[in-house]
Amino acid sequence: MVQTDRYGEPRPSFAAWLLMQRDRGDWIDRIAEQARADRAFPREGDADQVRAHLNKLQADGDAFAAIDDAEVDYHAY
Repeated sequence: MVQTDRYGEPRPSFAAWLLMQRDRGDWIDRIAEQARADRAFPREGDADQVRAHLNKLQADGDAFAAIDDAEVDYHAY
């Protein structure tokens, strides 16, 4: 099932949305930059798949906090 935004437009997956984030000036910007550089990043994944990927990489707590913040922004999008 394709998710839609509040305007009925197709909504990108969480991971795809994260990869589009640039020049925000916050730590979501930083995690998005790192995701773009990661060839194994699940580019069409949901937030749980992104967290699982970070867990495999043994990412620090700041990365998980950034994903939590990004997920809140994504759902507000």
